[in-house]
Amino acid sequence: MNRFLLFNLLLLAGLRGVEAQKVQRFNEKDLHVTWQLLTTDFQNADKSIAALTLHNQGKKLFPASGWTLYFNSVREIEAEGVTGGVAINHVNGDLFKMTPTAAFNAIPPKEAKRIEFFSGGRTLNATGAPSGLYLVWDNDPNQGYSIANYTITPLKYQVAGLATPEKVFRQNSIVQDIPAAELPKIFPTPVNYKALSGEFLLSAGMIIQSDVLFKNEAEYLSEALGKRFGSNNQIVYGGETGKIRLLKADMPPEAYQLSVSSQGISITAGSGSGIFYGIQSLWSLMPATAWNGIQVTAISIPAVEVQDAPRFGYRSLMLDVARNFKSKKDIFRVLDLMALYKMNVFHLHFSEDEGWRIEIPSLPELTEVGAKRGHTAEGKTMLPPSYGSGPLPNQNMGSGFYTKADFIEILKYAHRRHISVIPEIETPGHGRAAIKAMDARYEKYMRQGKKQEAEQYLLRDIHDESVYRSAQLWTDNVMCVALPSVYAFTEKVVDELMAMYKEAGVPLTTIHMGGDEVPAGAWEKSPACRQLIEQDPNLHETDDLWYYYYGRINAMLKSKGLFMSAWEEAGMRKTMRDGAKTMIVNPRFANNDMQLHVWNNVTGWGAEDLPYRLANAGYKVVLSPVSNNYLDLAYCIHPEEPGYYWGGFQDVDKPFYFIPFDYYKTSKEGPGGDPVDPAIFECKERLTDFGRSNIVGIQGLLWNENIRSIELMDYMLLPKILGVAERAWAKEPDWSVKKDDPEFEKLYNKAWSVFANVLGKRELPRLTYFGGGFNYRIPPAGAVVEDGKVIVNLQLPGFTIRYTTDGTEPNPTSKLYTGPIADNGTVKIKVFDAKGRGGHTMVVENRKISKP
Repeated sequence: MNRFLLFNLLLLAGLRGVEAQKVQRFNEKDLHVTWQLLTTDFQNADKSIAALTLHNQGKKLFPASGWTLYFNSVREIEAEGVTGGVAINHVNGDLFKMTPTAAFNAIPPKEAKRIEFFSGGRTLNATGAPSGLYLVWDNDPNQGYSIANYTITPLKYQVAGLATPEKVFRQNSIVQDIPAAELPKIFPTPVNYKALSGEFLLSAGMIIQSDVLFKNEAEYLSEALGKRFGSNNQIVYGGETGKIRLLKADMPPEAYQLSVSSQGISITAGSGSGIFYGIQSLWSLMPATAWNGIQVTAISIPAVEVQDAPRFGYRSLMLDVARNFKSKKDIFRVLDLMALYKMNVFHLHFSEDEGWRIEIPSLPELTEVGAKRGHTAEGKTMLPPSYGSGPLPNQNMGSGFYTKADFIEILKYAHRRHISVIPEIETPGHGRAAIKAMDARYEKYMRQGKKQEAEQYLLRDIHDESVYRSAQLWTDNVMCVALPSVYAFTEKVVDELMAMYKEAGVPLTTIHMGGDEVPAGAWEKSPACRQLIEQDPNLHETDDLWYYYYGRINAMLKSKGLFMSAWEEAGMRKTMRDGAKTMIVNPRFANNDMQLHVWNNVTGWGAEDLPYRLANAGYKVVLSPVSNNYLDLAYCIHPEEPGYYWGGFQDVDKPFYFIPFDYYKTSKEGPGGDPVDPAIFECKERLTDFGRSNIVGIQGLLWNENIRSIELMDYMLLPKILGVAERAWAKEPDWSVKKDDPEFEKLYNKAWSVFANVLGKRELPRLTYFGGGFNYRIPPAGAVVEDGKVIVNLQLPGFTIRYTTDGTEPNPTSKLYTGPIADNGTVKIKVFDAKGRGGHTMVVENRKISKP
């Protein structure tokens, strides 16, 4: 036979064989997987037992071999003790894989296989369940197939601190229902506020008279009113013809005066920011429905006199867009929300192990590789799936980035609202996205024979054999600080970011350089690090590389006219104490304009006083406490409440009762939700007057590991961020200085009641419509049974309570709660907002006992 003909026949037969294999392969769409929590606290050993059950819903056998099931888990799964004939192993980060062993049998059609395993820590909500499940066949290793049919079985457990209807009722009982007419109409609470009689009817066509200094603010006001009235209000610079006046006076930065009478509106300030905040207070005076998108001819504004200024000059929200990306449009919504509540710093956490989100044109690999997550066999062209992002890139928030043009637009949008954007370059830890992107660049140039170009921005010592594991379970996420290329990379990124700010016409004073969670073991077996330590007489051990790195970075930023911001570890160093390594404040960078964002004050971890120690030592400190301001933490212990809880549980009261200069006073709960023993603070360092001068402000933080939708982002952000805004802007409350006074509890309860009523009756109704509407959390009702009747209350009075007694789920047309419920049996209770959106359902059993 002709060799060419034989070759083609063999090739055709091979292709048919491959096609036959594909036809015969099990259809992954027929694999249904369920996860179930079996116990949340196994033998009090701080571990959980769960089960994954594989259901074969198809017509073919699910094979005994030839496959791997990948998934993400925020809980580390133990390799030992796995049942069901499979092995579960850690890959990297939060990615795990399940592979069949010789003991695994094929699953016949319509049958299932249950696999049980241990994972670390208590599992109290669905955040602890595996996510992003996908199947990879051995003969197709570069392709992952998402498991679309995945069910998380509702969690059921009983643990101390569970948010039962009765517990919620007790917590709510301190809140008094205050008539809306008696509430202050401006939020955050102004320094001086006086309600007057009368009103002003604000309407289309009214002239805005403005000092020319406030051109930006006048245009902003005109455009915003135009959206209410259908056309922008005319602006006149100078003169005295306007009913709406923006006036200049000698006043402190950000301070303003707002006067509303029947004759008109005047806002007076010494700066554009003060005028802008006066405009936000004007928005506060408008009814919630003014933001519903329906154009009107006039809006009634109540008469008031307000003198106001912020307590802190730094009022910040940190948003993590690296773990799960948020679009430019989403960022605009957040910036508008911040502006409404007079927050002025947007800390953009754009780089992480799991993603790099800003285009750096001269280093395209940062977004070509570092902004994509998906499955490949070698993991070189994109980052691996993390936090449930699945096997395919560009399908969800796991992938995405801001182009240079996008970022410049964000800068301009924020600047117009008097918000500074601080970009964060995570270094040297949490740097895996950048490391892998520069690996791709290195390999590209090495293939071209260009070794110098390849090594120019390399971020790891390719001969490093160090073994470590980060807090997020990464084993290769730390940059090698001994390499000159690391400093070349950092400077290149800084220069390009500075150029973007310049092009946007926006000032830049600082860049956040990360600095947290470099794990033990990093750099220990790096030849490059050993060589540097041998050559530099100031270095004696691996730990010294830490301040060597930040000394160089700080000097580089200073040479460019910037000061350095970083997490608190940048101001710490390791030393020996009583034979053990411990972290102490590093005096080297103190009193040197280094700004530290201090998060670690976790009760029981031993660093409860760390923010105060650093401020007392001379560091500028932004209070970013996990105890009160980590907005991604779950609201409470309840199976339906999403979020982490390693640092505790956080409802809106936590940021509200935070006392910046003495938070020991109101520390109530530990990480497990258990009461705090005040004795834990007796030997802790207190804030000095000098330290007080170094507290520059307050920050709320929204980490995004588990926030995979805008709806969930809104839910975790609101209403908690309102507590942060209040504490950052409002003057020191009277109750905060009277902790040891017998009147403290009474004063606090009164203040909390006012705050809760303002949120429930004014601010959250406004946010139902503002910016198209926010998916804020609607607090569930509290309920108890007394004398055979169900009594219900609210954390935030102002919402509507509805209930059913026939077993059905309450809806916006169910019975309205107006007083104690006498119906016998199961009572389901749900709270609704003005649009009919409901919170979690609370269930109460009202079982009347018949008299004999």
